[in-house]
Amino acid sequence: MKVICSVFKSPKKDEMYLYVDKREGLQRVPEALKEMFGTPKEVMTLLVTPEKKLARVEAAKLLAALQEQGYYLQMPPAKDEYLLDLYRTPTEGRY
Repeated sequence: MKVICSVFKSPKKDEMYLYVDKREGLQRVPEALKEMFGTPKEVMTLLVTPEKKLARVEAAKLLAALQEQGYYLQMPPAKDEYLLDLYRTPTEGRY
């Protein structure tokens, strides 16, 4: 199985992407998700095969989601807690 995907970026949330079959577009994406996602901005088109290496999702999982529900929502990566702690820790006087 291979699918040509359109990948859209959310204007509301950094690093949130929506993958859809290019032939279907956004027609199978639920209205509630469209509202939460915001006006999608297409950022790329790519051919996905089960063997394709993707950065944050297994291609087989992406293809299964496209077939079953018509879209795949890629959430932003979780922030490491220690980085958040460093951000919260005052740095005054430390060099």
